[in-house]
Amino acid sequence: MEKQHLTLMDMGRMPYAQAWEQQVQFHQKVLDNELSGAILLVEHPPVITLSHRKTVPGNLLADAEKLTALGIDIQPTNRGGDITYHGPGQLVAYPILRLKTYDLTVSSYMRLLEELVIRTLQAFGITGSRESGKTGVWVQRTDEQQPTEKICAMGVRLKRGISLHGLALNVAPDMSHFDTIIPCGIADRSVTSLKQCLGDQCPTMQAVKDELVKQFHYTLDQHKQTQAAR
Repeated sequence: MEKQHLTLMDMGRMPYAQAWEQQVQFHQKVLDNELSGAILLVEHPPVITLSHRKTVPGNLLADAEKLTALGIDIQPTNRGGDITYHGPGQLVAYPILRLKTYDLTVSSYMRLLEELVIRTLQAFGITGSRESGKTGVWVQRTDEQQPTEKICAMGVRLKRGISLHGLALNVAPDMSHFDTIIPCGIADRSVTSLKQCLGDQCPTMQAVKDELVKQFHYTLDQHKQTQAAR
């Protein structure tokens, strides 16, 4: 399989709606074959995103007054999944890929995203894992008697064979903001971050960005080699 060049764009801190416009523009470029694909990196100002699931309203725990006081916006989203919080200190990655080019289905693409996050965490001394029936990446921050906690949420959409949305990795966000929702609609689990796992040894956002992009390319290349060998 021919090696594909992926355009990397670090958008810094950008409101959710504006970042969505960027996704749409890059999606069109991939659709028109102007680009092979892209990886968009961003931190969002505090925002809660709501999918179209009927269960979502019940997973929003704060009223409008409380959200306003906290400076948290609300935005609809057309990705999969449930309710999610984004904010400063959380690394969001939006890969814009034509899945067929990499012999990926939506399911195998989600597993690939989980794998690259697990590899990223491993580079910083954190053991990440998958959980059956629960998309995302989880860590055992306390003892093994306690449930694992989610450190990375994921939700995607496929439009004309090209991916949109992606993953949100908690590096060092304000964890109290997650108290305004039931994250991903999973009531019996909590969320965590690299900062909570590593304390003062937590890497910088730039270091996590660099490692995530490195592992994205590595994991994608490994998948292509596996597919080519079949």
